[in-house]
Amino acid sequence: MSRQYLLGFDVGSSSVKASLVDVESGSCVASAFYPEKEAQIIAVKTGWAEQDPQTWWEYAKLSLKKIMAESGATGDDIKAIGISYQMHGLVCVDKDQQVLRNSIIWCDSRAVPYGDDAFNSLGSEKCLSHLLNSPGNFTAAKLAWVKDNEPELFEKIDKIMLPGDYLAMRLSGTVNTTISGLSEGMMWDFKDKRPAKFLLDYYGFDESLIADIVPTFSIQSEVSASAAAELGLKAGTPISYRGGDQPNNALSLNVFNPGEIASTAGTSGVVYGVLGEVNYDKKSRVNTFAHVNYAEDLTRLGVLLCINGTGILNAWIRRNVAPEGISYADMNTFMENVPIGSDGVTIIPFGNGAERVLENREVGCSISGINFNKHSKAHLMRAAQEGIVFSFCYGMEIMQQMGMDIKKIHAGKANMFLSDIFRNTLAGVSGATIELYETDGSVGAAKGAGMGCGIYKYNVEAFSTLKKLAVIEPDEKQRAAYLNAYAVWKERLAKI
Repeated sequence: MSRQYLLGFDVGSSSVKASLVDVESGSCVASAFYPEKEAQIIAVKTGWAEQDPQTWWEYAKLSLKKIMAESGATGDDIKAIGISYQMHGLVCVDKDQQVLRNSIIWCDSRAVPYGDDAFNSLGSEKCLSHLLNSPGNFTAAKLAWVKDNEPELFEKIDKIMLPGDYLAMRLSGTVNTTISGLSEGMMWDFKDKRPAKFLLDYYGFDESLIADIVPTFSIQSEVSASAAAELGLKAGTPISYRGGDQPNNALSLNVFNPGEIASTAGTSGVVYGVLGEVNYDKKSRVNTFAHVNYAEDLTRLGVLLCINGTGILNAWIRRNVAPEGISYADMNTFMENVPIGSDGVTIIPFGNGAERVLENREVGCSISGINFNKHSKAHLMRAAQEGIVFSFCYGMEIMQQMGMDIKKIHAGKANMFLSDIFRNTLAGVSGATIELYETDGSVGAAKGAGMGCGIYKYNVEAFSTLKKLAVIEPDEKQRAAYLNAYAVWKERLAKI
Protein backbone atom coordinates (compact mmCIF):
# COMPACT_ATOMS: atom_id res chain seq x y z
CA MET A 1 0.00 0.00 0.00
CA SER A 2 1.44 3.37 -1.03
CA ARG A 3 1.92 6.17 1.43
CA GLN A 4 -0.04 9.42 1.28
CA TYR A 5 1.84 12.69 1.22
CA LEU A 6 1.22 16.43 1.31
CA LEU A 7 3.50 18.69 -0.74
CA GLY A 8 4.55 22.14 0.45
CA PHE A 9 6.45 24.81 -1.50
CA ASP A 10 8.08 27.87 0.09
CA VAL A 11 8.95 30.55 -2.49
CA GLY A 12 11.61 32.72 -0.87
CA SER A 13 13.80 35.44 -2.31
CA SER A 14 16.92 33.31 -1.75
CA SER A 15 15.53 29.90 -2.79
CA VAL A 16 12.45 27.77 -3.34
CA LYS A 17 12.05 24.89 -0.90
CA ALA A 18 9.86 21.82 -1.28
CA SER A 19 8.89 19.35 1.44
CA LEU A 20 6.88 16.14 1.55
CA VAL A 21 4.89 15.46 4.71
CA ASP A 22 3.53 12.02 5.54
CA VAL A 23 -0.23 12.39 6.11
CA GLU A 24 -0.47 9.76 8.84
CA SER A 25 2.58 10.59 10.94
CA GLY A 26 2.74 14.32 10.18
CA SER A 27 6.51 14.01 9.76
CA CYS A 28 8.58 15.50 6.96
CA VAL A 29 10.04 12.67 4.86
CA ALA A 30 12.06 14.77 2.40
CA SER A 31 13.07 18.41 1.84
CA ALA A 32 15.20 20.19 -0.72
CA PHE A 33 15.81 23.73 -1.92
CA TYR A 34 17.23 25.40 -5.01
CA PRO A 35 19.45 27.14 -5.78
CA GLU A 36 22.06 25.97 -3.29
CA LYS A 37 23.59 29.44 -3.41
CA GLU A 38 21.30 32.42 -2.94
CA ALA A 39 19.08 33.22 -5.90
CA GLN A 40 19.87 36.31 -7.92
CA ILE A 41 18.17 39.58 -7.03
CA ILE A 42 18.28 42.01 -9.94
CA ALA A 43 19.07 45.56 -8.86
CA VAL A 44 19.17 47.84 -11.91
CA LYS A 45 19.22 50.90 -9.65
CA THR A 46 19.98 51.51 -5.98
CA GLY A 47 16.99 50.47 -3.88
CA TRP A 48 15.51 48.27 -6.60
CA ALA A 49 15.05 44.52 -6.21
CA GLU A 50 13.51 42.27 -8.84
CA GLN A 51 13.36 38.58 -9.68
CA ASP A 52 12.20 36.69 -12.76
CA PRO A 53 9.17 34.60 -11.74
CA GLN A 54 10.19 31.93 -14.23
CA THR A 55 13.17 31.17 -12.00
CA TRP A 56 10.80 30.39 -9.10
CA TRP A 57 9.10 27.82 -11.31
CA GLU A 58 12.43 26.26 -12.33
CA TYR A 59 13.62 26.11 -8.69
CA ALA A 60 10.31 24.55 -7.64
CA LYS A 61 10.70 21.86 -10.30
CA LEU A 62 14.28 21.06 -9.26
CA SER A 63 13.37 20.93 -5.55
CA LEU A 64 10.38 18.70 -6.27
CA LYS A 65 12.41 16.35 -8.45
CA LYS A 66 14.93 15.84 -5.66
CA ILE A 67 12.40 15.08 -2.91
CA MET A 68 10.43 12.73 -5.14
CA ALA A 69 13.59 10.78 -5.88
CA GLU A 70 14.69 10.81 -2.24
CA SER A 71 11.33 9.63 -0.91
CA GLY A 72 10.38 7.27 -3.71
CA ALA A 73 6.99 9.00 -3.91
CA THR A 74 4.97 9.20 -7.12
CA GLY A 75 2.49 11.79 -8.28
CA ASP A 76 -0.37 9.50 -7.24
CA ASP A 77 0.89 9.59 -3.64
CA ILE A 78 0.53 13.38 -3.28
CA LYS A 79 -2.94 14.31 -2.05
CA ALA A 80 -2.70 18.11 -1.88
CA ILE A 81 -0.31 21.02 -2.42
CA GLY A 82 0.26 24.12 -0.26
CA ILE A 83 2.29 27.23 -1.03
CA SER A 84 4.14 29.72 1.18
CA TYR A 85 5.75 32.73 -0.45
CA GLN A 86 7.70 35.95 0.02
CA MET A 87 5.21 38.69 0.85
CA HIS A 88 4.45 41.97 -0.95
CA GLY A 89 5.87 41.06 -4.38
CA LEU A 90 4.15 42.16 -7.61
CA VAL A 91 3.71 39.82 -10.60
CA CYS A 92 1.93 41.13 -13.72
CA VAL A 93 0.52 38.84 -16.42
CA ASP A 94 -1.37 39.41 -19.66
CA LYS A 95 -4.56 37.68 -20.80
CA ASP A 96 -2.50 34.67 -21.93
CA GLN A 97 -0.94 34.35 -18.44
CA GLN A 98 2.42 35.49 -19.76
CA VAL A 99 4.59 37.45 -17.32
CA LEU A 100 5.04 41.02 -18.55
CA ARG A 101 8.02 42.07 -16.42
CA ASN A 102 10.22 40.89 -13.59
CA SER A 103 8.54 40.75 -10.20
CA ILE A 104 9.17 43.79 -8.01
CA ILE A 105 9.85 41.97 -4.72
CA TRP A 106 9.39 42.84 -1.05
CA CYS A 107 12.76 44.56 -0.46
CA ASP A 108 12.43 46.96 -3.42
CA SER A 109 11.93 50.51 -2.13
CA ARG A 110 11.10 52.47 -5.32
CA ALA A 111 7.36 52.67 -4.52
CA VAL A 112 7.73 54.45 -1.16
CA PRO A 113 6.75 57.90 -2.57
CA TYR A 114 3.62 56.41 -4.16
CA GLY A 115 2.49 54.97 -0.84
CA ASP A 116 3.31 58.17 1.01
CA ASP A 117 1.40 60.29 -1.49
CA ALA A 118 -1.69 58.07 -1.14
CA PHE A 119 -1.48 58.21 2.66
CA ASN A 120 -1.21 62.00 2.67
CA SER A 121 -3.90 62.54 0.02
CA LEU A 122 -6.46 60.06 1.34
CA GLY A 123 -5.69 60.83 4.98
CA SER A 124 -4.31 58.75 7.80
CA GLU A 125 -7.75 58.06 9.31
CA LYS A 126 -9.16 56.72 6.04
CA CYS A 127 -6.14 54.51 5.31
CA LEU A 128 -5.64 53.18 8.81
CA SER A 129 -9.30 52.49 9.53
CA HIS A 130 -9.84 50.66 6.23
CA LEU A 131 -6.40 49.15 5.40
CA LEU A 132 -5.04 49.01 9.00
CA ASN A 133 -1.75 50.35 7.57
CA SER A 134 -0.29 53.10 5.48
CA PRO A 135 -0.23 52.09 1.76
CA GLY A 136 3.53 52.26 2.25
CA ASN A 137 5.81 50.28 -0.03
CA PHE A 138 3.41 47.40 -0.53
CA THR A 139 2.09 45.73 -3.69
CA ALA A 140 -0.49 48.36 -4.63
CA ALA A 141 2.15 51.12 -4.47
CA LYS A 142 4.50 48.99 -6.60
CA LEU A 143 1.78 48.71 -9.24
CA ALA A 144 1.33 52.51 -9.11
CA TRP A 145 5.02 52.85 -9.97
CA VAL A 146 4.54 50.54 -12.98
CA LYS A 147 1.51 52.55 -14.15
CA ASP A 148 3.44 55.80 -13.90
CA ASN A 149 6.76 54.64 -15.33
CA GLU A 150 5.79 51.83 -17.73
CA PRO A 151 2.37 52.92 -19.06
CA GLU A 152 2.47 50.80 -22.24
CA LEU A 153 3.23 47.70 -20.21
CA PHE A 154 0.58 48.60 -17.65
CA GLU A 155 -2.07 48.65 -20.38
CA LYS A 156 -1.27 45.00 -21.19
CA ILE A 157 -1.83 43.78 -17.61
CA ASP A 158 -4.78 41.42 -17.26
CA LYS A 159 -4.17 40.31 -13.66
CA ILE A 160 -1.80 41.17 -10.85
CA MET A 161 -0.74 38.62 -8.30
CA LEU A 162 1.63 37.81 -5.47
CA PRO A 163 4.49 35.30 -5.81
CA GLY A 164 2.42 32.46 -4.32
CA ASP A 165 -0.44 33.23 -6.70
CA TYR A 166 2.03 32.95 -9.59
CA LEU A 167 3.25 29.50 -8.56
CA ALA A 168 -0.36 28.35 -8.16
CA MET A 169 -1.11 29.69 -11.64
CA ARG A 170 1.80 27.77 -13.14
CA LEU A 171 0.64 24.60 -11.42
CA SER A 172 -3.01 24.94 -12.41
CA GLY A 173 -3.51 27.45 -15.21
CA THR A 174 -5.95 29.25 -12.89
CA VAL A 175 -5.40 32.78 -11.58
CA ASN A 176 -6.78 33.50 -8.11
CA THR A 177 -5.76 35.02 -4.80
CA THR A 178 -6.79 35.21 -1.13
CA ILE A 179 -8.01 37.88 1.27
CA SER A 180 -4.82 37.40 3.27
CA GLY A 181 -2.77 38.06 0.14
CA LEU A 182 -4.77 41.13 -0.82
CA SER A 183 -4.38 42.52 2.69
CA GLU A 184 -0.59 42.28 2.53
CA GLY A 185 -0.70 44.22 -0.75
CA MET A 186 -2.93 46.94 0.83
CA MET A 187 -5.80 45.91 -1.44
CA TRP A 188 -8.30 44.63 1.16
CA ASP A 189 -10.73 46.93 2.93
CA PHE A 190 -11.29 45.61 6.46
CA LYS A 191 -14.17 47.99 7.14
CA ASP A 192 -16.16 47.28 3.96
CA LYS A 193 -14.89 43.67 3.74
CA ARG A 194 -14.11 43.81 0.04
CA PRO A 195 -11.23 44.86 -2.22
CA ALA A 196 -10.10 48.38 -1.30
CA LYS A 197 -11.94 50.31 -4.02
CA PHE A 198 -11.02 53.70 -2.60
CA LEU A 199 -7.29 52.99 -2.95
CA LEU A 200 -7.69 51.32 -6.36
CA ASP A 201 -9.62 54.37 -7.55
CA TYR A 202 -6.97 56.73 -6.17
CA TYR A 203 -4.27 54.96 -8.17
CA GLY A 204 -6.49 54.56 -11.24
CA PHE A 205 -6.62 50.76 -11.15
CA ASP A 206 -9.59 48.86 -12.53
CA GLU A 207 -10.86 46.31 -10.02
CA SER A 208 -10.72 43.67 -12.79
CA LEU A 209 -6.94 43.57 -12.28
CA ILE A 210 -7.56 41.66 -9.04
CA ALA A 211 -7.90 37.92 -9.46
CA ASP A 212 -10.83 35.91 -8.18
CA ILE A 213 -10.73 35.56 -4.39
CA VAL A 214 -10.69 32.06 -2.90
CA PRO A 215 -10.58 30.98 0.77
CA THR A 216 -7.09 30.39 2.17
CA PHE A 217 -8.08 26.85 3.16
CA SER A 218 -10.00 25.42 0.21
CA ILE A 219 -9.54 23.58 -3.05
CA GLN A 220 -8.42 26.72 -4.85
CA SER A 221 -7.45 25.01 -8.10
CA GLU A 222 -6.09 21.72 -9.41
CA VAL A 223 -2.86 20.69 -11.12
CA SER A 224 -3.30 20.96 -14.88
CA ALA A 225 -2.45 18.18 -17.31
CA SER A 226 0.46 20.17 -18.75
CA ALA A 227 1.96 20.99 -15.35
CA ALA A 228 1.48 17.37 -14.22
CA ALA A 229 3.44 16.15 -17.24
CA GLU A 230 6.20 18.70 -16.62
CA LEU A 231 6.56 17.99 -12.89
CA GLY A 232 5.66 14.32 -12.58
CA LEU A 233 2.54 15.08 -10.55
CA LYS A 234 -0.99 13.79 -11.00
CA ALA A 235 -3.41 15.98 -12.94
CA GLY A 236 -6.26 17.06 -10.70
CA THR A 237 -4.19 17.17 -7.49
CA PRO A 238 -5.75 19.96 -5.39
CA ILE A 239 -3.90 23.16 -4.53
CA SER A 240 -5.59 23.85 -1.24
CA TYR A 241 -3.62 26.43 0.74
CA ARG A 242 -1.37 29.45 0.31
CA GLY A 243 -0.03 32.05 2.71
CA GLY A 244 2.62 34.77 2.88
CA ASP A 245 5.84 33.77 4.62
CA GLN A 246 5.16 35.43 7.98
CA PRO A 247 1.52 34.31 8.36
CA ASN A 248 2.65 30.89 7.15
CA ASN A 249 5.48 30.80 9.69
CA ALA A 250 2.86 31.41 12.36
CA LEU A 251 0.73 28.61 10.93
CA SER A 252 3.80 26.33 10.92
CA LEU A 253 4.15 27.00 14.66
CA ASN A 254 0.41 26.37 15.26
CA VAL A 255 -0.31 30.05 15.99
CA PHE A 256 -3.97 30.66 15.15
CA ASN A 257 -5.64 32.26 18.18
CA PRO A 258 -5.69 35.75 19.73
CA GLY A 259 -2.73 36.37 22.03
CA GLU A 260 -0.50 33.72 20.45
CA ILE A 261 2.84 34.89 19.10
CA ALA A 262 5.23 33.48 16.49
CA SER A 263 8.77 34.79 16.51
CA THR A 264 11.94 34.44 14.48
CA ALA A 265 15.32 35.98 15.19
CA GLY A 266 17.73 35.62 12.31
CA THR A 267 19.58 38.54 10.69
CA SER A 268 16.47 40.56 11.40
CA GLY A 269 13.79 39.65 13.92
CA VAL A 270 10.05 39.20 13.60
CA VAL A 271 7.30 39.05 16.19
CA TYR A 272 3.96 38.10 14.64
CA GLY A 273 0.93 38.04 16.91
CA VAL A 274 -2.72 37.19 16.35
CA LEU A 275 -5.34 39.81 17.22
CA GLY A 276 -9.03 38.93 17.57
CA GLU A 277 -10.48 42.39 16.88
CA VAL A 278 -9.93 45.02 14.22
CA ASN A 279 -7.35 47.51 15.42
CA TYR A 280 -4.24 49.31 14.19
CA ASP A 281 -1.32 51.35 15.44
CA LYS A 282 -1.93 55.01 14.70
CA LYS A 283 1.81 55.55 14.18
CA SER A 284 2.14 52.57 11.79
CA ARG A 285 5.01 51.12 13.83
CA VAL A 286 3.68 47.62 13.18
CA ASN A 287 1.82 46.21 10.18
CA THR A 288 -1.51 44.44 10.38
CA PHE A 289 -2.71 41.87 7.85
CA ALA A 290 -5.41 39.24 7.58
CA HIS A 291 -4.08 36.07 9.21
CA VAL A 292 -4.45 32.75 7.39
CA ASN A 293 -7.66 31.92 9.26
CA TYR A 294 -9.26 35.36 8.80
CA ALA A 295 -12.77 35.24 7.41
CA GLU A 296 -15.45 37.85 6.96
CA ASP A 297 -17.23 36.39 10.00
CA LEU A 298 -14.05 35.63 12.01
CA THR A 299 -11.60 38.42 12.83
CA ARG A 300 -8.10 36.99 12.98
CA LEU A 301 -5.44 39.57 12.24
CA GLY A 302 -1.70 39.11 12.11
CA VAL A 303 0.21 42.01 13.67
CA LEU A 304 3.74 42.06 12.31
CA LEU A 305 6.66 43.65 14.13
CA CYS A 306 9.97 43.61 12.26
CA ILE A 307 13.27 44.63 13.86
CA ASN A 308 16.17 45.03 11.41
CA GLY A 309 18.93 44.98 14.01
CA THR A 310 18.76 41.58 15.70
CA GLY A 311 20.92 38.60 14.72
CA ILE A 312 23.05 40.88 12.59
CA LEU A 313 24.19 42.57 15.84
CA ASN A 314 25.03 39.22 17.41
CA ALA A 315 27.04 38.32 14.28
CA TRP A 316 28.87 41.66 14.42
CA ILE A 317 29.74 41.05 18.08
CA ARG A 318 31.09 37.60 17.20
CA ARG A 319 33.28 39.00 14.41
CA ASN A 320 34.54 42.13 16.16
CA VAL A 321 34.31 41.65 19.93
CA ALA A 322 34.32 37.94 20.84
CA PRO A 323 37.59 36.01 21.02
CA GLU A 324 38.67 35.01 17.53
CA GLY A 325 37.29 31.72 16.24
CA ILE A 326 34.65 31.37 18.94
CA SER A 327 31.33 29.75 18.00
CA TYR A 328 27.89 31.13 18.85
CA ALA A 329 27.45 28.31 21.36
CA ASP A 330 30.80 29.17 22.95
CA MET A 331 29.76 32.82 23.14
CA ASN A 332 26.80 31.83 25.31
CA THR A 333 29.09 29.91 27.66
CA PHE A 334 31.61 32.76 27.67
CA MET A 335 29.07 35.28 29.02
CA GLU A 336 27.01 33.06 31.30
CA ASN A 337 28.54 34.52 34.47
CA VAL A 338 27.62 38.10 33.56
CA PRO A 339 24.56 39.10 35.62
CA ILE A 340 21.18 40.17 34.26
CA GLY A 341 21.49 43.74 33.04
CA SER A 342 25.17 43.25 32.08
CA ASP A 343 26.37 45.24 35.10
CA GLY A 344 24.88 48.43 33.66
CA VAL A 345 26.04 48.05 30.03
CA THR A 346 23.26 48.55 27.47
CA ILE A 347 23.28 48.24 23.69
CA ILE A 348 20.69 49.86 21.43
CA PRO A 349 20.67 47.37 18.51
CA PHE A 350 19.37 49.51 15.65
CA GLY A 351 22.47 49.55 13.42
CA ASN A 352 20.91 47.96 10.34
CA GLY A 353 18.98 50.87 8.88
CA ALA A 354 15.78 52.71 9.74
CA GLU A 355 13.42 50.93 12.10
CA ARG A 356 9.66 50.98 11.58
CA VAL A 357 9.11 50.47 15.33
CA LEU A 358 10.88 53.83 15.82
CA GLU A 359 8.64 55.52 13.22
CA ASN A 360 11.25 54.90 10.50
CA ARG A 361 14.02 56.73 12.34
CA GLU A 362 17.59 55.58 11.81
CA VAL A 363 19.19 55.94 15.24
CA GLY A 364 22.11 53.55 14.78
CA CYS A 365 23.61 51.18 17.31
CA SER A 366 24.96 52.66 20.53
CA ILE A 367 26.68 51.27 23.61
CA SER A 368 26.21 52.92 27.02
CA GLY A 369 27.35 52.46 30.58
CA ILE A 370 30.83 51.01 30.06
CA ASN A 371 33.19 51.18 33.04
CA PHE A 372 36.78 50.47 31.95
CA ASN A 373 37.63 49.00 35.34
CA LYS A 374 35.01 46.24 35.45
CA HIS A 375 33.50 45.57 32.04
CA SER A 376 34.85 43.03 29.55
CA LYS A 377 34.03 41.41 26.22
CA ALA A 378 31.58 39.16 28.02
CA HIS A 379 29.56 42.18 29.22
CA LEU A 380 29.30 43.50 25.66
CA MET A 381 28.26 40.07 24.39
CA ARG A 382 25.47 39.75 26.94
CA ALA A 383 24.37 43.37 26.53
CA ALA A 384 23.98 42.75 22.80
CA GLN A 385 21.63 39.80 23.32
CA GLU A 386 19.70 41.69 25.99
CA GLY A 387 19.40 44.70 23.67
CA ILE A 388 17.90 42.52 20.96
CA VAL A 389 15.38 41.08 23.41
CA PHE A 390 14.51 44.56 24.70
CA SER A 391 13.81 45.73 21.13
CA PHE A 392 11.38 42.81 20.74
CA CYS A 393 9.64 43.71 24.00
CA TYR A 394 9.49 47.37 23.00
CA GLY A 395 7.52 46.37 19.90
CA MET A 396 5.40 43.90 21.82
CA GLU A 397 4.23 46.76 24.05
CA ILE A 398 2.68 48.32 20.92
CA MET A 399 0.85 45.05 20.28
CA GLN A 400 -0.40 45.04 23.86
CA GLN A 401 -1.67 48.61 23.42
CA MET A 402 -3.66 47.32 20.44
CA GLY A 403 -5.39 44.81 22.71
CA MET A 404 -3.17 41.74 22.42
CA ASP A 405 -2.71 39.71 25.62
CA ILE A 406 0.65 38.01 25.07
CA LYS A 407 1.01 34.83 27.11
CA LYS A 408 2.82 32.42 24.83
CA ILE A 409 5.58 32.78 22.23
CA HIS A 410 6.13 30.02 19.65
CA ALA A 411 9.46 29.85 17.81
CA GLY A 412 11.62 27.47 15.86
CA LYS A 413 14.72 26.31 17.71
CA ALA A 414 17.13 28.23 15.51
CA ASN A 415 19.28 31.35 15.31
CA MET A 416 18.97 33.55 18.42
CA PHE A 417 16.53 31.10 20.02
CA LEU A 418 19.44 28.67 20.41
CA SER A 419 20.77 30.96 23.15
CA ASP A 420 19.68 30.31 26.75
CA ILE A 421 20.42 33.93 27.65
CA PHE A 422 18.26 35.24 24.80
CA ARG A 423 15.38 32.89 25.62
CA ASN A 424 15.44 33.44 29.38
CA THR A 425 15.64 37.21 28.95
CA LEU A 426 12.69 37.24 26.55
CA ALA A 427 10.60 35.11 28.92
CA GLY A 428 11.74 37.17 31.91
CA VAL A 429 10.84 40.56 30.45
CA SER A 430 7.67 39.60 28.58
CA GLY A 431 6.31 37.25 31.25
CA ALA A 432 5.35 34.88 28.41
CA THR A 433 6.07 31.17 28.14
CA ILE A 434 8.32 30.31 25.18
CA GLU A 435 7.76 27.06 23.29
CA LEU A 436 10.35 25.91 20.76
CA TYR A 437 9.42 23.66 17.85
CA GLU A 438 10.94 21.82 14.93
CA THR A 439 9.29 23.01 11.73
CA ASP A 440 9.74 25.24 8.67
CA GLY A 441 7.67 27.11 6.11
CA SER A 442 7.39 24.43 3.45
CA VAL A 443 6.33 21.83 6.04
CA GLY A 444 3.73 24.28 7.36
CA ALA A 445 2.45 24.89 3.82
CA ALA A 446 2.05 21.14 3.33
CA LYS A 447 0.02 20.82 6.52
CA GLY A 448 -2.02 23.87 5.51
CA ALA A 449 -2.84 22.00 2.29
CA GLY A 450 -4.03 19.07 4.41
CA MET A 451 -6.40 21.42 6.22
CA GLY A 452 -7.59 23.00 2.99
CA CYS A 453 -8.55 19.73 1.32
CA GLY A 454 -10.18 18.23 4.40
CA ILE A 455 -7.56 15.61 5.27
CA TYR A 456 -7.09 17.34 8.63
CA LYS A 457 -9.90 18.86 10.66
CA TYR A 458 -8.73 22.27 11.77
CA ASN A 459 -5.26 23.12 13.04
CA VAL A 460 -5.52 20.96 16.17
CA GLU A 461 -5.36 17.79 14.10
CA ALA A 462 -2.91 19.14 11.51
CA PHE A 463 -0.36 20.11 14.15
CA SER A 464 -0.98 17.40 16.74
CA THR A 465 2.38 15.85 15.79
CA LEU A 466 4.31 19.14 15.83
CA LYS A 467 7.49 18.34 17.73
CA LYS A 468 7.95 20.54 20.81
CA LEU A 469 11.65 20.75 21.64
CA ALA A 470 11.69 22.94 24.74
CA VAL A 471 9.53 25.08 27.04
CA ILE A 472 10.97 28.14 28.79
CA GLU A 473 8.90 29.56 31.64
CA PRO A 474 9.50 33.04 33.07
CA ASP A 475 11.68 32.91 36.18
CA GLU A 476 9.56 34.81 38.68
CA LYS A 477 12.47 35.12 41.13
CA GLN A 478 14.50 36.98 38.49
CA ARG A 479 11.60 38.92 36.98
CA ALA A 480 12.37 42.15 38.81
CA ALA A 481 16.00 42.09 37.62
CA TYR A 482 14.94 41.59 34.00
CA LEU A 483 12.35 44.36 34.17
CA ASN A 484 14.82 46.74 35.79
CA ALA A 485 17.38 46.10 33.03
CA TYR A 486 14.66 46.71 30.42
CA ALA A 487 13.68 49.97 32.11
CA VAL A 488 17.30 51.21 31.98
CA TRP A 489 17.45 50.29 28.27
CA LYS A 490 14.25 52.20 27.52
CA GLU A 491 15.53 55.27 29.37
CA ARG A 492 18.67 55.29 27.25
CA LEU A 493 16.68 54.77 24.04
CA ALA A 494 14.45 57.71 24.93
CA LYS A 495 17.51 60.00 25.06
CA ILE A 496 18.60 59.22 21.49
